[in-house]
Amino acid sequence: GNPARTPGPGLIFSSGFKLDGLYRIQPKGSPGPITVFCEMTDGGGWTVLQRRINGTETFNRSWAEYKKGFGDMVEEFWLGNDNLHYITAQGNYSLRINLEDFDGHQRVAEYTSFKVADEKELYQLSFGVYAGTAGDALSGSHQGMRFSTYDQDNDNYKGNCAQEDKGGWWFNKCHSAHLNGLYYPSGYYSAATDDGVVWFTWKGWWYSLKTSIMKLRPTDFNHDPNAVPLS
Repeated sequence: GNPARTPGPGLIFSSGFKLDGLYRIQPKGSPGPITVFCEMTDGGGWTVLQRRINGTETFNRSWAEYKKGFGDMVEEFWLGNDNLHYITAQGNYSLRINLEDFDGHQRVAEYTSFKVADEKELYQLSFGVYAGTAGDALSGSHQGMRFSTYDQDNDNYKGNCAQEDKGGWWFNKCHSAHLNGLYYPSGYYSAATDDGVVWFTWKGWWYSLKTSIMKLRPTDFNHDPNAVPLS
């Protein structure tokens, strides 16, 4: 297919590809192809943008690292803020967040109209309506927030949220959700600041989750015959 018209894992069933794994896409506006991890669960066609499962990857990274993305796509990673912008600029995307605690309980949060602006707008976050079982930890604090890292403070707080809370995120002053926080291997933690992997509306500020997976799918999800599997 013509790579300029490969919008992404809104997907691949029609070509007979039904496996989780790495695919190459080229969203409009992207300077080159992007390698993404596609997930075929929850109806399929999901592009994973973030995964925390075991603490192997550090998420207290610089603006430049969050811009381009980091980590291992089959383990823990961040897809990159530029890529998030290119993908979500193409149309209407739903964000689905799968969360799990250390007792095997699972919750989900889903948002319509998930969009990340470009770098000159500091990757400003916007999203629509919440649905799910985890509670809505994004709407109160994070709607319309710009992205911050320890070396670029764009929050609404007198200090530096990203520095205090050890990760890049759409901080306000500071957060009710922070899925890029420090990974604590035990759930409940105590620290000088609530710097864990936090989803306040489910487990509060002082419980750090075992698993966080954030993923995107076109709202009018249909198949992308041009996405190429990399296996």
